[in-house]
Amino acid sequence: MPDATPATPALTDEIRRLLSGVAVPTVVSILYRKGLRGMMMQAPKPLNPAATKFVGTAFTVRTIPVREDLVEATARGERPNLQGEAVARVAAGDVLVVAMEGETRTAFMGDIMTTHFLTKGVAGVVLDGGVSDAAAISTIPLPVFCCGTAGTPVTSHRLVVELQAAIGCAGVAVFPGDVVMGDANGVVCIPAHLAAEVAKTAADREAFEEWVLGEARKGRALAGLYPANEATMREYEACRAAGTGG
Repeated sequence: MPDATPATPALTDEIRRLLSGVAVPTVVSILYRKGLRGMMMQAPKPLNPAATKFVGTAFTVRTIPVREDLVEATARGERPNLQGEAVARVAAGDVLVVAMEGETRTAFMGDIMTTHFLTKGVAGVVLDGGVSDAAAISTIPLPVFCCGTAGTPVTSHRLVVELQAAIGCAGVAVFPGDVVMGDANGVVCIPAHLAAEVAKTAADREAFEEWVLGEARKGRALAGLYPANEATMREYEACRAAGTGG
């Protein structure tokens, strides 16, 4: 099957900037209100608590349960090494998203591959499976979200069969070119065609909520403040116009 191609242009610097300044739950809430109710990956967790924030374009990898004859064919050079191709092709600014169906008895990558991704400028890695050398990866400043650790190579239980195709990772549909972002709260996938709208809406919402937090810190009652009524919204807009809010 030929590689799928993104339906929209690559992630722009402006979209990346806006999303880098907002939290995953904000984006999840916006997508939920737009009818997309299953876009947050619940299972993958960050290995390095100091490296959780990322925004990038999805580079997808699909795996299936292993079949030993195909592993042997790959070793003989009769079948392409798609894991190796994924490592070579994922680019700076991409998020490598690997679908492993929750398989944690095997590792897609370890600390050497993680270091390679870091030096390439890869934005992050998300997989619903295992990694090796988790203790070492936890010291590398590259966001890596996974579901477990293992010492065996990926071919012990999984086989990479397709790159840059639609996948399901941790219960979320991910297409090549979608925008994937993560932080300490988790990981969310934003359909590519919605990225610009969601980024702008999220930035506006967080600016408003920061103003609300300021009012709450002053001891203001929440009734009418949050959720905001019309009077509160007029007050906020006036503050923003005056440069004192948002």
